Amino acid sequence: MNYLITGATGFVGQALVKQLQSDNSNITAILRQPLELLNAHADVVIGDLSTMVGFFDVLHNQEVVIHLAARVHMMNDDPKSSLVAYRQLNTDVTVNLARQASKAGVKRFVFLSSIKVNGEFTRPGNSFLPDDKYIPTNPYGLSKYEAEQGLLKIAEETGMEVVIIRPPLVYGPGVKANFASMMNWVNKGVPLPFGAVHNKRSLVALDNLVDFIALCADREKSPKAANQVFLISDGEDVSTTQLLQKVAKAFNKKARLLPIPVGLMIFMAKLLGKGVVANRLFGSLQVDSSKARVLLDWKPVTTMDEQLKKTAESFKNNHEDTKRRTRL
Repeated sequence: MNYLITGATGFVGQALVKQLQSDNSNITAILRQPLELLNAHADVVIGDLSTMVGFFDVLHNQEVVIHLAARVHMMNDDPKSSLVAYRQLNTDVTVNLARQASKAGVKRFVFLSSIKVNGEFTRPGNSFLPDDKYIPTNPYGLSKYEAEQGLLKIAEETGMEVVIIRPPLVYGPGVKANFASMMNWVNKGVPLPFGAVHNKRSLVALDNLVDFIALCADREKSPKAANQVFLISDGEDVSTTQLLQKVAKAFNKKARLLPIPVGLMIFMAKLLGKGVVANRLFGSLQVDSSKARVLLDWKPVTTMDEQLKKTAESFKNNHEDTKRRTRL
């Protein structure tokens, strides 16, 4: 099968390219700049998705487009100034690429969206569902929502199949940003004030997400995925306290967690202007991924503990490599 992938150099993209390449698929990746790392796994086309100039011939040879490229959510984004940038990359580029794909005869368009289309938090005991009716207010979530609406309209008008996947936080070897910082703190044995947090959050292992994307991209294996929206997770919701304990276990260590009352930490965070960060640490965000399991008969290929172990091993290896380069 012939696949065209955008965002192939990203955290999810690199893992997906390796997965599809192992299945003997023909892969074409659209990149802004050449990357030697991908040459062994995919045919590379250099170009700018914002213009889509010269891509029609490439699309004409593809059966499935997997669109991962996006402007990612940043904690310090200014909502007023960033909405235009989010819409340009996450909405306009996505819709334009899908229209070009439909004209070129592409059969299926797989879009990696975000759980932020459903919202930021869930009430205790409740989970987000694929058909929840909600319009996001933050720029990132809104841009993804608008892209989804554009794709569903194109599917209705042209007959090209669309599959939308909304993951929560993705973790695995090579993870960066806040998750990597958390792992660094735990690995160093830094005492953390998160020993009494009783929220519930859904996560998805990189291996599980990549496996599900690959399934949705295979039209023969997933005919029922056409024109569907899926929420995906490991199916194992954890509190912030439990997650830190699992990360410590992955490092073969014991987490040093202080049972500071959550209410006190939220109060202090708001005083310091960190209310949004506190909400992410202490709020709940659960997703119901049963549709993926029932409709497509999908099952996670790894557990949270297994993926965290792989992530910790990768983290330690990278840390050792960094120390060696520093000594040199």
